[in-house]
Amino acid sequence: MIAELNKQDFYKCKDLVNNFGQLEILAIINGVNPGRIFVDNPETPGSGVVWQGNKDGFVFFGNEQNEEFNSRINYFIDNVIEPQAKRIGLDWFEAIGNHEGWNKVIEKIFEHRDLGDWDQRVYVLDKNDYIATNKPNINKEYTVHKINKGFYETNQNSLSNFDFLRSKLLGAWSSLDNFFNSGIGYCIVYNNAIVSICHSEFAVDNVHCIAIETVREHQGKKLAQKVAHRFVTDCLDKGMVPYWDCMEVNKASIALAENIGFRKVFDYKGYDFKL
Repeated sequence: MIAELNKQDFYKCKDLVNNFGQLEILAIINGVNPGRIFVDNPETPGSGVVWQGNKDGFVFFGNEQNEEFNSRINYFIDNVIEPQAKRIGLDWFEAIGNHEGWNKVIEKIFEHRDLGDWDQRVYVLDKNDYIATNKPNINKEYTVHKINKGFYETNQNSLSNFDFLRSKLLGAWSSLDNFFNSGIGYCIVYNNAIVSICHSEFAVDNVHCIAIETVREHQGKKLAQKVAHRFVTDCLDKGMVPYWDCMEVNKASIALAENIGFRKVFDYKGYDFKL
């Protein structure tokens, strides 16, 4: 049977995880970021899948040839995952293998579904590769702010779209205090509203996965570049490693990462189907 692990038992999965794979699964297993884990055997797991918090990403890890787990995962998705996902507004199941061996298995397990796929790139930034000279200049009406507890408490009742910031942080972190203690973030404010944000989405040891977004009306003004430079400068000054994970088709994100000096370290494939 497939069962959910209690958080205090997440450590049982550490030896099953590819440490050179996606950062998210390590952050969840380590208890830094929220998520759920379902395994073939709660006492001695051999294979499992991590549900990334309240998102539609599911990372498969461990032994990809585990027939007991593989033969039961469709039933588990249909009868356990789908009803819970629908209740929180998720309509898609995104399946990712923690190592390459899972790709063919995922394709086989879900061959009866309308399965889509895409390619993903992962970059990291070394201090020696950082291209500080590419920092952009932006209109002085835009102001850059560090997202910390002081900024949050001072501005939560004054900025017109403060829920934008709150939803981004709580979409990745189990609590605001966890983010303030373990994450890094910057935002850009214009006319009393947050218009661009860059923050740690996941963190493992000294590695911080970047999430970045600029509201549509202010795109094309180099705000993402500006806030990203502030984020990576802070990371590098603290001895942290910025980590950038984006879709192959997102040419703007790739261009931004490479313009800053990020170097591609690996890529992986993702799959999806409608619940």
